[in-house]
Amino acid sequence: MPPGRRPKDRKATIALAAAELFCARGFHNVGIEDIAKAVGITGPAIYRHFPTKQAVLAAAVEELGDSFAETAAAVDQEDPAERLDAMTRRLVRYTLDRRSVARLYQWEGRHLPAEQRARLAERFDTTVHSLRDTLLETRPELSKLDAATLVTAALSVIASPSTHRASLARAAAEHTINACVRAVLTADLPEPGQRQPRERGQLAMLPRRERLLAEAVRLFHERGYHAVSIADIGDAAGINASSVYAHFASKAELLAAAYHRATSRLELATTAALTDADTPAEALHRLVETYVRITFEQSDLAAVYVSESENLPPADRHQLRVAQRRHVDTWVGLLDGDGIRFRVHAALNVVTDMARSTGRSATEARTTALVHRVLEPPTSE
Repeated sequence: MPPGRRPKDRKATIALAAAELFCARGFHNVGIEDIAKAVGITGPAIYRHFPTKQAVLAAAVEELGDSFAETAAAVDQEDPAERLDAMTRRLVRYTLDRRSVARLYQWEGRHLPAEQRARLAERFDTTVHSLRDTLLETRPELSKLDAATLVTAALSVIASPSTHRASLARAAAEHTINACVRAVLTADLPEPGQRQPRERGQLAMLPRRERLLAEAVRLFHERGYHAVSIADIGDAAGINASSVYAHFASKAELLAAAYHRATSRLELATTAALTDADTPAEALHRLVETYVRITFEQSDLAAVYVSESENLPPADRHQLRVAQRRHVDTWVGLLDGDGIRFRVHAALNVVTDMARSTGRSATEARTTALVHRVLEPPTSE
């Protein structure tokens, strides 16, 4: 390349490099200099293309959202079943190709202005509705709501490789995820029943430390870790900001305490669920029901658990990842077949996304049924 000539795709290159860094470290933990270093240019050169770091994030999220939608739309099979299969296969390949950045929209997109988030959500919803309508052509017995629930779960499966680091040969990974998607889209959903609304409990009688933890989790979920101050947490808990430090030395320590609390509760509940189980099948059934129940009961904490880990102190982040691997190992030990870790992570992602949903169709019973479908050994294609 002649000296001084910039590549035509420099803007896209910057956005992709930034997306990888944002996913690996979190938006607020990445600076313009970090992005410039990843691209091999100087910090000031970034500003020739983007006025702010938030503008870089916006470009990255928009590019991912547009290409995701285009990937699903670029299918023209007339037969609905073939069209649906082609759409989901393309999306699986797309996600595996961009595994390191595929979760950017879900967790880092919240740092964008509300108007821009709304536009991106509308773009994503267009793809969801297209998949839903195609599914309805193949399964006319479904209601629109139930078809949307199945599509949402299938997209959780498709996105799941971006949530973990387990390795699997590319062909095997595609086969496993595609099989899980088919299992979800062909599932029979139980009656939804009544989903209990998530109401805030009465916290006034809790000890101060517990009130602080509860309010911190709620605020971290609603606003993101970096948008919440110690004073905000103290105000929400009815405690003077200076008194917060009698319980937690820093906001990072408070976040770590929430993570360790979540990990401990899950480990205790898992042990109780598996005690006295006579067979692996019974143990798995108990494990699934327990995990779904805990995640639905503490959906705010579950969301914070998967979205804010990069803001933990390094030692706590290491302990968390060890605990996560230990929990996944428990699931893996109860299963047979190929691609077990990929199937487990797909199932866990479905639970998290269904628990975060506000729709009345996403219930514990339905989530449990879908998890069992995802965990079934994949069949040959």
